[in-house]
Amino acid sequence: MQPYLFPYLGYFQLINAVDKYVIGDDLQYIKGGWINRNNLLVDKKQHLFTFSVEKDNQFKAINERYYCGEIFNNEIQKFYNMITRAYKRAPHFDEVFELINKTFQYNDLNVGKFNSNALIGVCDYIGIDTEFIKSSDIQKNNELKREEKVLEINRILRSTEYINAIGGTGLYSKDTFEKNNIKLNFIKTVGVEYRQLDNEFIPNLSIIDVLMFNSKQEIKQLLNKYELV
Repeated sequence: MQPYLFPYLGYFQLINAVDKYVIGDDLQYIKGGWINRNNLLVDKKQHLFTFSVEKDNQFKAINERYYCGEIFNNEIQKFYNMITRAYKRAPHFDEVFELINKTFQYNDLNVGKFNSNALIGVCDYIGIDTEFIKSSDIQKNNELKREEKVLEINRILRSTEYINAIGGTGLYSKDTFEKNNIKLNFIKTVGVEYRQLDNEFIPNLSIIDVLMFNSKQEIKQLLNKYELV
C-alpha cells in the first residue's frame, strides 16, 4: 500500500491485521490521490487538507517526490490552526496535537520517508507492533506491474496470505493468488461509529479524527471492527 498522510481508520485496521506490512514507497506518485491529503471534521463538515508536493516528472515514484520546502512551514501552521479550531474541545486533543507536532518535526521532506514516519508514529501511539518493510528495500523485478509485482513480493517474503484494502477488489484475482499458493482477502470496515462531540457522525475521515475522539483502548476496539471478504 502507498504511504498516505494520516489516512483513514481502515488503513490502520489493515496494518493491525497482518504480521508484515509493506509500505509501497517505490510506487508511482499519483497526483490528486491520497498521498498528501485527507479529510477532517471542520465546522461539522468534511474538510479536505492538502500539503503541496513539488512539481516533477509525473512518472516518478513516491520516494522520489518532495513536499514544497518553501511553503511547507506555512502549510503546517495553517494545519495547526485548523486542527485547533476543529478539535480543541475533543477529549484527547492535547496528546494527539503533541503527536501531530512531533510528526511535523521530522526533517526529511521526501514524501515516502515523511509519510512512512508519520504512519509508524501513529502505530506506535496506538500500540500496533506490526513489522514494517519498505518496498524499495525488497530486491525484486521492478519491471513487473500491479498484480505480478505484488505476487513476487509475497513470494520473496514467503507469504501464505495477502490482505489488501477493499478498494483492491477490482485489481487482484483470488484465483490467480490461489494458483500461487497464496490466500487473498480484502479488509472491509464494518460498524464503526463514535461520538464526534454534538455532530452527526461522518465516517472515513483521517485517523486524526479517530484519535481525537477515542481513547487508545477504544481505538483498539475499532481496529477490530472489520470483516475479510
